Amino acid sequence: MLCVKTTVKASDIAGLGLFADEEIPKGTIVWKFEPRLDLLISEDSVKSFSESAKGQFYNYAFLDKSHQEYMLCGDDARFFNHSDDPNCNDEYPDLTIALRDIAKGEELTVNYKVFYGDLSNHPEIH
Repeated sequence: MLCVKTTVKASDIAGLGLFADEEIPKGTIVWKFEPRLDLLISEDSVKSFSESAKGQFYNYAFLDKSHQEYMLCGDDARFFNHSDDPNCNDEYPDLTIALRDIAKGEELTVNYKVFYGDLSNHPEIH
């Protein structure tokens, strides 16, 4: 569940991205897991999806190490894009924290390697 004001718009990183719609001070909780909104889905369940559904699912879900299941955010948090130098940190279970002050209008990014490790092992990630 997003805890700050955001907007989704075109991204220079990939397709659509999540952008700050307010100033976000360093240390602010940007997102937190909310089980009534965010879905946890087992790998076995994902394997049963049609190929087109898998493609759509992998575009927005991520493998959550703390839960050992895929997480699909039920709000616009699914539009976080990857950066090797992110402005948000996902190293805490169930929390995403601003690593530095983030300006209104700046794209919010996380490092997908925190979830996946070596990205070359995950062809579903672009």
